[in-house]
Amino acid sequence: MSLRLRPITRAEHLAFIATRPAVSFLQCPAWAQVKSEWASETLGWIDQYDRVVGAALVLYRKVPKLKRYLAYVPEGPVIDWNSDNLAEWLDPMVDYLKGKNAFGIKMGPPVTNRRWESETLKDAIAQRTTKRVLDLPADHHNPGATQVIEQLRAMGWQPPPDEAGFTPGQPRYVFQIPFSNRHLDDIFAGFNQLWRRNIRKADRSGVTIRIGDAGDLPAFHELYRVTAERDRFTGRPLSYFQKMYTALESEAPDRIRLYLAEHEGETLAATLWIRVGEHCWYSYGASANHKREVRPSNAIQWQMIKDAYGTGANVYDMRGISDTLDENDHLFGLIQFKLGTGGQAVEYLGEWDLPIHKLLYRAFEAYMAVR
Repeated sequence: MSLRLRPITRAEHLAFIATRPAVSFLQCPAWAQVKSEWASETLGWIDQYDRVVGAALVLYRKVPKLKRYLAYVPEGPVIDWNSDNLAEWLDPMVDYLKGKNAFGIKMGPPVTNRRWESETLKDAIAQRTTKRVLDLPADHHNPGATQVIEQLRAMGWQPPPDEAGFTPGQPRYVFQIPFSNRHLDDIFAGFNQLWRRNIRKADRSGVTIRIGDAGDLPAFHELYRVTAERDRFTGRPLSYFQKMYTALESEAPDRIRLYLAEHEGETLAATLWIRVGEHCWYSYGASANHKREVRPSNAIQWQMIKDAYGTGANVYDMRGISDTLDENDHLFGLIQFKLGTGGQAVEYLGEWDLPIHKLLYRAFEAYMAVR
């Protein structure tokens, strides 16, 4: 196949996305508006018939005081990752980005490597056989992932570090609930007993779920602030979520929804739900410290899952988890909560690096880590 690379318009990019069953929302044109502190452009791979057959939203982070950039392709590019000749796709991108004064490139191939069923993870936790998902034999392995890894290494791309917990960038491990060939009743039956009981308790207690709008973002953010303080992470400002909501909402119908769980006139939990094609994500969530006994978090998740199923999606993606199975690890609660849905832990290939100017690349990574 003969391919050439050129910048493409927003309209061309959206038209290409519409031909795909799913694309990460981080590879949609609107994400450039969300990450407005980065420069950006969209590149397209063009075939011999002048059709766009691949795309990459590239974000550029400038080095202080230098006209050099890190080129970042989050959860992309969107190309044929099953190709026996990935160099045909990636080499033109590398050459183009070198011409844009990139000192290095970071990308996150949207390729799954391994999957672990909930029961496998639960057994490992109960038996204390291993403390990391990575060390547990997988239930499913994508044979194509090995070919991708071999080709990337041969081209000089560097794999992500094998580190526990969360690393900078997009999550390598996520938790997903597959919908394919399943009825909604089967999905509910796949929840553990505690999740089913909590969903029913929320209903008996009078918890209601509604879809809000941009005017409800301050209520979401107040719960998010409480959650950040409780779970000891640095939260984002309200302005970030306002920008995110506006950008995604204006890009496509039903791209983003804000859900609110209410009880006796009080908002107790709030979440952001995103959809591109047949893939739905639980993007952000927040909950109050009080009235947790009425189980608003379980109720709001169940509503989002039902709505995702109703759109014809084939997966509900609960996003990042760490790979810890150690009950003493402070990140364990995240996977424990998601395990209750009966889904799967999924490992992607992670974010790969191509240092073009190695010294500058190392210095920039150190700067960003401190920042």
